[in-house]
Amino acid sequence: MKSFDKRLAIVFIIQITEVLGFSLILPFLPFYAQSYGATPFVVGLILTVFSLFQFISSPIMGKLSDTYGRRPLLMVSQFSTFISFIVLGLSNTLWMIFLSRAIDGLLGSNFTIAQAYISDITSKKNRSKAFGISGAAFGIGFLIGPAIGGYLSQFGFAIPAFLAAAISGISILLTYFFLPETVSNENKPKFSFKKVKILDSEPFKKYLLNKKTSYNLLQFFFYLLAHSTWVASFALYGNIKMGLTAQHIGFILAYIGLISIILRIKIIPKMIDIWDENKLILWGMSSVIAGLFIAPMVNSLLPFVGIMTLFSFGTGIVRPLLNGAISRSASEKEQGSIMGVANSLGSLSQIIGPLLGGFLLSTRYPESMLFVAAGIMSLGLIFFLKQPAQTSQNQHS
Repeated sequence: MKSFDKRLAIVFIIQITEVLGFSLILPFLPFYAQSYGATPFVVGLILTVFSLFQFISSPIMGKLSDTYGRRPLLMVSQFSTFISFIVLGLSNTLWMIFLSRAIDGLLGSNFTIAQAYISDITSKKNRSKAFGISGAAFGIGFLIGPAIGGYLSQFGFAIPAFLAAAISGISILLTYFFLPETVSNENKPKFSFKKVKILDSEPFKKYLLNKKTSYNLLQFFFYLLAHSTWVASFALYGNIKMGLTAQHIGFILAYIGLISIILRIKIIPKMIDIWDENKLILWGMSSVIAGLFIAPMVNSLLPFVGIMTLFSFGTGIVRPLLNGAISRSASEKEQGSIMGVANSLGSLSQIIGPLLGGFLLSTRYPESMLFVAAGIMSLGLIFFLKQPAQTSQNQHS
């Protein structure tokens, strides 16, 4: 038990540093691109470049980690992120910002491998709680990173980018010195580089055509598509509707991080013990939909923060529970593969979402972005309600 706790604690700390580095750039990246003439749609395109490359690489990285171990692949991924932040800090043209995000997306499958690592060291019964605690890394990173990034951006966009690179470097050192390997030689499936495809459709066919795994994966996809449409666009939406700056966006994201910490460390584990997981997912999805429908009516900062609270409550519940359900639906030897597919579906949603959000923000009715996101989330809810009983998330005892 002590070994389990130690490994989970170490990967948790590594995830915090990963999110902290990434979240530093979130508040100012849209405004950074705009300073070189980017429109809302081009800003969406910049965010899409990262997700496009990650969509291609995540299943490959997941399979490689099944064969060659989580630790070396995680370090390769972390180094890619480190280089991308250096390029971002040196950017003086729009194409360099594009290049920065492409480098990070190409090998930056940090969370795919980290999720597979967590699956290795937890039982199926405890996996939702472990993913919930792991998800708190997002909250802690978002509590600190955006506030710092938003504040530092007033002194120049390069400063928070280089700070993000330094934090990414720390995560590499933590992995190298403190994270033990979990994939033993006898559990390693055979892998050949000759069989690697740029986009391997076989895992997608395998899991999306299987009722045991497909419903959870489709719920996850539509949830993330709605989430990415909104989150990728909310900084510019806030600027258009309320005149919000990078500093405002940074502190709003920090507030969301605080909500996420409270939910994932204190509230969600207790809720899982008390209520059926299906009921919790229903509540979470409904909260997201309600928040997206109400948001267009808001035109000032304080009510806007209230809407973000409702949205954060829903996303804080849905994501870890769906992650746990996806993980439980596959065998122990397939954890890297199925989490790679899940992460690729997430990347696919993040390819479409920013483009869709950027396009809708460029129209005469920027509020349409929120209504479209609510409609997409409703599709996830429909798949949840239509889910066969045998694929239910109600696995806890």
